[in-house]
Amino acid sequence: MNLKIQHFVIFITFLGLLSCKEETARLVRMSAEQMVIDSTAGEVDSVKKLLIPYTQRINIVLDSTLAYAPKTFDKANGRYNTDIGNLMADLIVLQAGPIFKSRTGKDLDFALLNYGGIRSQISKGKVSARTAYEVMPFENTIIVVELNGKSVMKMVDYLLEAEQPHPISKEVQIVLKSDGSLHEIRLSGKPLVMDQRYYVATSDYLVNGGDSMLFFKEALGTTNTDYLIRNAMIDYFKKADTLWAVIDNRVYSL
Repeated sequence: MNLKIQHFVIFITFLGLLSCKEETARLVRMSAEQMVIDSTAGEVDSVKKLLIPYTQRINIVLDSTLAYAPKTFDKANGRYNTDIGNLMADLIVLQAGPIFKSRTGKDLDFALLNYGGIRSQISKGKVSARTAYEVMPFENTIIVVELNGKSVMKMVDYLLEAEQPHPISKEVQIVLKSDGSLHEIRLSGKPLVMDQRYYVATSDYLVNGGDSMLFFKEALGTTNTDYLIRNAMIDYFKKADTLWAVIDNRVYSL
């Protein structure tokens, strides 16, 4: 039976082999042709027509209104924090918190994202799923990282040295002296405790060292929520009705 199968496979693979006896197959000739596919290549009408109903359906889903933005949210409008950054970080806590709680029985302490991860503003007017794709086009998932207070302190040092308003949720308050040095850190109104464990929601990109956030490498544990940041945005938009976020005192100078 094995011999028959072997002969059959050889016959199918090499059409020139007509005999049922074992023979050594060899490559006779190989050729290649380079085809340039660019803007000069014409559309194939039959394929285009086939895709039309799918394209129309996708556009309907992406462009359906989920919420309303009473103003434009932009990451360039704040020194220490921005309205869109605050919105993003806060919705991560709201959306990922229940998932983390159901899996571990523990509460999220705060969320941290990266400034560069926000790729677009949210314009005033209707907010749709397409908005979420524009702001967060990457397939990044929400990871919860367990850090001790010392690692959180390194995180704060990183934020101060970066001089960029990386999105951080409202549970965190970083107070600076007039010279820009650190005065105080409070988490949910309480001082940072060095030997306490904190649960931080962030992206898989940052957990893996993205944007040189190496303090995440000191994680005492991680929990993958299997929840895309973009999907968290869409789910939040659906229930928010009207988006609202402002530049506040989560990071400020005396």
